Amino acid sequence: MLVHPQFDPIAFSLGPVAVRWYGLSYLVAFGLFLWLAAQRAAKPQYATRGWQRRDVEDMLFFGVLGVIIGGRLGYCFFYKPGYYLANPLEVFMVWKGGMAFHGGLLGVISAMALYARSRGRHFLEVMDVVAPCVPIGIAAVRVANFVNGELWGRQADPSLPWAMVFPQSGESFARHPSQLYQALLEGLLLFVLLQFYARRERAMGQVASAFVFGYGCLRFVAEYFREPDSFLGLLALGMSMGQWLCLPMIVLGAVLWVWCGRRAPLAKAGAGVKS
Repeated sequence: MLVHPQFDPIAFSLGPVAVRWYGLSYLVAFGLFLWLAAQRAAKPQYATRGWQRRDVEDMLFFGVLGVIIGGRLGYCFFYKPGYYLANPLEVFMVWKGGMAFHGGLLGVISAMALYARSRGRHFLEVMDVVAPCVPIGIAAVRVANFVNGELWGRQADPSLPWAMVFPQSGESFARHPSQLYQALLEGLLLFVLLQFYARRERAMGQVASAFVFGYGCLRFVAEYFREPDSFLGLLALGMSMGQWLCLPMIVLGAVLWVWCGRRAPLAKAGAGVKS
């Protein structure tokens, strides 16, 4: 069996300031988004509609706020609502940890809706630019979870070549390195699939809905290998909170994809968009 190396969570220090791997992973995620989204905005179907790099930079600003605020609120009220309703001031104590992807997603969607309205662009068009650029950033954050030795997996067969003991768990049995599973599934694999799917012109909103559906499916699978939160355990039907939160994503993504498919392609759909 492998044993988690127990990396130092602090990447380096600048005087009294400690820079953590987790924080660096978010910087990497935002940097990759800026690069990828700028390339996507330069594609003919977007460039002809007035998209420029400064639009991507503005989207990033809105998106960062959405990730941080939504991710924190999602953790507080999806996973520990009773505790944070009783201790509301601790919602702001982000240094104690606690971020949830599903909350961050809702935060980004809200932020992009505000961005679209402020720029006079169609919300689905904005989300089509954003969606294919997100998964690689998710992969970066999952790698940081592995470095920190957190969000470890469920018990695994010790004969599995990559089964790993996480001393941080307080247990000595082998586990699945589920952080890496998630980095590969909802990160790298979803990124490759969306890049391939988005190469061709699609109906407005179909790329974004493919992301929602794809992430929901891949995260649902990954949750079977991830240890449920100790304060929640498995919920109804033997599913984790993460799986229950993925179900509406899967349904919404599929319904939205079909609905968008009945609309005109992006190059022909101009309603509600300004150049």
